[in-house]
Amino acid sequence: MATKAFLTGAGGFIASHLTEELLKRDWQLTALIHYNSRNDWGWLEPFHRQPPTNLKVVLGDITDPFLVREAVADSDIIFHLAALIAIPYSYQAPASYVQTNVAGTLNVAEAARQSGVKRLVHASTSEVYGSARYTPLDESHPLQGQSPYSASKIGADKIIESYGCAFELPAVTVRPFNTYGPRQSARAIIPSLIAQALQGNEVRVGSLDTIRDFTFVSDTVAGFIRAAEVEGIEGQTINLGTGTALTIRELAQSIFNLLETSPTLVSEPQRMRPAASEVPHLISDNRKAKQLLDWQPAIALEAGLRQTIDWMRHNRESFQPGEYTR
Repeated sequence: MATKAFLTGAGGFIASHLTEELLKRDWQLTALIHYNSRNDWGWLEPFHRQPPTNLKVVLGDITDPFLVREAVADSDIIFHLAALIAIPYSYQAPASYVQTNVAGTLNVAEAARQSGVKRLVHASTSEVYGSARYTPLDESHPLQGQSPYSASKIGADKIIESYGCAFELPAVTVRPFNTYGPRQSARAIIPSLIAQALQGNEVRVGSLDTIRDFTFVSDTVAGFIRAAEVEGIEGQTINLGTGTALTIRELAQSIFNLLETSPTLVSEPQRMRPAASEVPHLISDNRKAKQLLDWQPAIALEAGLRQTIDWMRHNRESFQPGEYTR
């Protein structure tokens, strides 16, 4: 019998790739996409006219507990990826982040408890670690809310943790480090760099010296699926990262080399975070993922960048490189 899964945030970047992989594996999937009046399925729009027989799409909002409870019914596994994730916008609309990321996660956790699912896989973020007290960052590193976004994700993580302790909810928290790949919004650094470099002679960024650990989206998806399948890991928090990192300046140069172009790199003040909110280093310790999930990244940075560049060349209309996407 096919595994029945419920996926929140299914129209988004990582979740749409996860959707495709689960459908390939013949899972029976109910996909929750944020309601909009255009009936737009986001990155699942190619499925809209003729959905696969093992895909059911629900339009709704995780902040509505009644809708979530009904949509979760009869699921074996829940993948909870729905969230507001743009850090700059969280400075402008912090209440929205608390409502979606904290209250929305509470709704998913409560629906999972009531329906008796076998596993809830919750998507966290490396941003919850804040400024590194040591590197690489393991799962025991203190959590530090240095932006409204990271604070809301810490709140979401703690909701999941509390439901495991108080109600024995069989949940696993997965903590990806800077996932990238085809379909990612230009609010993220890699598609922003590529889109601008394809467009003109000047590329605008924030800080050039921050250090990040970049994981290709197919590797992140593989980690989520392993977190759903491996037995006996309830209550665990697991990093998904490569364990290697580079500065934004080095990343930009790698992209320019692949594009065979030499634009001017400009550090723009409006793209920088407030000083105390910036997180200088995010480098993953992924030993726990290797040990518990038998997971390790398969796609090297250059190969992942080539795939991302190729996709963006064929989808330039999806990007507005002249505008700063928050």
